[in-house]
Amino acid sequence: MKFRTSTCTMGCLLALAMLSTAPARAAETIKIGLMEDVSGDLAVLGLPKLHGSQLAVEEINKAGGILGRQIELIHLDPQGDNARYQEFTRRLLNRDKVDVLIGGITSAAREAVRPIVNRTQTPYFYTNQYEGGVCDANMISTGAVPEQQFSTLIPYMVEKFGKKVYVIAADYNFGQISAEWNRSVLKDLGGQVVGEEFIPLGVSQFAQTIQNIQKAKPDWLLMVNVGAAQDSFFEQAQAAKLNLPMGSSIKVMLGFEHKRFAPPALNRMHAAANWFEEIASPEADAFKKKWRAKFPSEPYINDMGYNAYVTMYLYKNIVETAKSTKLADMRKVIATGNACVDAPEGKICVDPKSQHMSHRMRLIDVDEKHAVKVLKDYGTLQPYWLAKIGCDLTKKNDRKQYTPSDLPGKT
Repeated sequence: MKFRTSTCTMGCLLALAMLSTAPARAAETIKIGLMEDVSGDLAVLGLPKLHGSQLAVEEINKAGGILGRQIELIHLDPQGDNARYQEFTRRLLNRDKVDVLIGGITSAAREAVRPIVNRTQTPYFYTNQYEGGVCDANMISTGAVPEQQFSTLIPYMVEKFGKKVYVIAADYNFGQISAEWNRSVLKDLGGQVVGEEFIPLGVSQFAQTIQNIQKAKPDWLLMVNVGAAQDSFFEQAQAAKLNLPMGSSIKVMLGFEHKRFAPPALNRMHAAANWFEEIASPEADAFKKKWRAKFPSEPYINDMGYNAYVTMYLYKNIVETAKSTKLADMRKVIATGNACVDAPEGKICVDPKSQHMSHRMRLIDVDEKHAVKVLKDYGTLQPYWLAKIGCDLTKKNDRKQYTPSDLPGKT
């Protein structure tokens, strides 16, 4: 009996020892949950995001990881399906117990993910350019926003080409709110929207849209269409000899349409961009060289891939400064204004009140041979709008997306 008791004690001690080492083993890696579309209509945008994440993780792990821990990257492909985004978010948070969640291409995907993340204390990085306005303590946004893009692009287009604008936008929150931003900026400039069309994702036929544009006689087009199917507009407009000036917050830098379509389909396209592969600087050239060494067949290093790469280093910097992967500790670092990263575009930082990123913005255009030229360099612009309207995540967590027509305090 004594022997059995002793054996039982030893077995129990062994089991307890195994249990006590399990968390330590789990802590050996920092788990990053990544959701990016690498198949479906948005794959052309999402694959560079996966590649940028992989490149950064490889570099960081080779340099010793984060806080001495290696990164374990867990990637799932939602295929542009918002229901899958929700399913995969729950899987990564509940089963895989990731330390941080990154990803999502469309704003609809982000809004499908955000309520689930907000029931946890897990940080969520959204790495895309978007329509702006999200005031949410769980979310750190690293892409450009309207006050960095529309506030520079639209005044230039009005001054250069005229006040009559026709809008072609994807029919979900990104396109609808981007069109609202356009109306808001245009109003201050005395401009006029002579037509707006909101196109469902997946639509690829634009004969009627082109006829509508011809009848409306705009001075220029605002293009916030999304995905491979909707990009069919450019070739059809060229065939119809539309040849109007175009402006966009997403074209060239995200979808690299100037590389995907034969000239002159993107002739006279203008965009406000923080990154595009044609940037020439020692930092940008070094980044491109590293990328090309790992992914030599990549057709273009787009803004999404670039943002994904930079976000990994931003996360590393914040965690190492906080000496913790916990959201509360990370937010203390963000609140100091010192959550920054030396990126290929220059040093950029997270605004403490909105948790959105500063960016060095350039206005670019595409000529008839699809060469990209920088028209203006605006320097580093802050994401000021949310703080201006009252979002202050250092004091309260609104967990809401605001728009020019839906401001804090409005019912």
